[in-house]
Amino acid sequence: MKIEGDRPIRIVIAGGGTAGWMAAAAIARTMGRAAEVTLVESDMIGTVGVGESTIPPLVTYNRLLGINEADFMRETRATFKLGIQFDNWLREGEGYFHSFGLTGKDHWAAGFQHFWLEGRERGHSEPYDDYCLELMAAHAGKFAHLPDDRMNYAYQLDSARYAAFLRRMAEAEGTHRREGRIAQVELDSENGDIHALLMEGGERVEGDLFLDCTGFRALLIEGALHAGYDDWSHYLPCDAAIAVQTRSVRPPPPFTRAIAHDSGWQWRIPLQHRGGNGIVYCSRYLERDVALDRLLSTVEGEVLNEPNMLRFLTGARRRQWYRNCVAIGLSAGFMEPLESTSIHLIQRAVLRLIRMLPAREVSERDIAEFNDQQMTDMLQIRDFLILHYKATERTDSAFWRYCRAMDVPDSLVQRIGLFRETGRVFRKNEELFAENSWVQVMMGQGIVPQNHHPIAGKLTDDEVDRLLQTLRTGVSKTVASLPSHDSYLRRYCGAQDTAPGSHADAVGG
Repeated sequence: MKIEGDRPIRIVIAGGGTAGWMAAAAIARTMGRAAEVTLVESDMIGTVGVGESTIPPLVTYNRLLGINEADFMRETRATFKLGIQFDNWLREGEGYFHSFGLTGKDHWAAGFQHFWLEGRERGHSEPYDDYCLELMAAHAGKFAHLPDDRMNYAYQLDSARYAAFLRRMAEAEGTHRREGRIAQVELDSENGDIHALLMEGGERVEGDLFLDCTGFRALLIEGALHAGYDDWSHYLPCDAAIAVQTRSVRPPPPFTRAIAHDSGWQWRIPLQHRGGNGIVYCSRYLERDVALDRLLSTVEGEVLNEPNMLRFLTGARRRQWYRNCVAIGLSAGFMEPLESTSIHLIQRAVLRLIRMLPAREVSERDIAEFNDQQMTDMLQIRDFLILHYKATERTDSAFWRYCRAMDVPDSLVQRIGLFRETGRVFRKNEELFAENSWVQVMMGQGIVPQNHHPIAGKLTDDEVDRLLQTLRTGVSKTVASLPSHDSYLRRYCGAQDTAPGSHADAVGG
């Protein structure tokens, strides 16, 4: 890619949906007249539409784009999310909560878990959960914005409405939308770059930089450029999902649920106007019809749409930026939405690309750096997801016996071993999941440290008592002062009533 003269860089986005419109809105808002953005999509091609549960970085992303949060939540029918409730993962009938935010108070030399472990040795029996504000607020069904952003949160949202919301923003900022199907990807005969997209109607869309947001099809990055794909299904064996929407039957809680079953897991995502439900499973151990019956027999409320059947191969594109094409979203790779990372990976790729946008021509150094950072992100998330499957005591099915016995990456073996032996967790290279996330999930999955940092032993019994009591009381008092999540939603963004029978527009959602 080489840009002659002083003209703006021509960026062509292939595909709409969440990925395409997140990219268009961010580039158009950030670059202004320095970039000419065109998005090609067809109303005849559906989107996956299951990335409806998010994590806290999306709050930052929306703020960077200058989005009014109340307007965004009203338009996308969003609810607040404080974490994920995991049921049946360690053993059937047991659960734990992975919250956003911090637990207790860390010392620079050691995380709070070391002081909590010291307290247990001295007779304190209070659960680790009691020291986390977001976790206790979620269990109580409460939420509010607190001073200094003390309450960490994300959103549960209607992804189709989010794409439409971003489309309006992007088009207002100058993005041009072209309707139609892509018939052919035209390559430059000299350098092998993408030169243009040829539409079924005969139109030709030229560009300098092309973003592949065509989902699992990966029409540009793989179909035309053959960038290659790394298969991770031996670590994450689930390869199919079914999604349905249901009418709400109760006020939405401020968290997502991930409920393990004998061949995978199910999700429940509460929005203002409906619920998002799905079953993720391994087709080697569960037939599709059985999975569908299981899903439909366990959802709450009237089913509002035809089930969406999905097949996928967990893994990552080997080169997510190749020549003058960048893969964004599902075209770059896929990991099941167990920790709600789908939209986050779109966000990371878009913001990273904006930081590395070429001036006159693409630098191979930029491409190499982008690919290295993207792959690092995905490998770290991959390990975190594998942890949920590997660290289990379930032996009730062939699926769970496979997960318990499977080999895992050395990077995860080191993480688990370090925590089990010392209680330590280290965050590497600004990775997504911080120390608190690893601690909550590892302890939730039954990994209890055998030792902890000696600095906690410096405290006297009175000091340990005072520390734990002060922190626990602080969380308890704050939670007691919070309004219910449902009432706060209605007050903050005019959320529609979530009582049964009040959803006249639910099907349109």
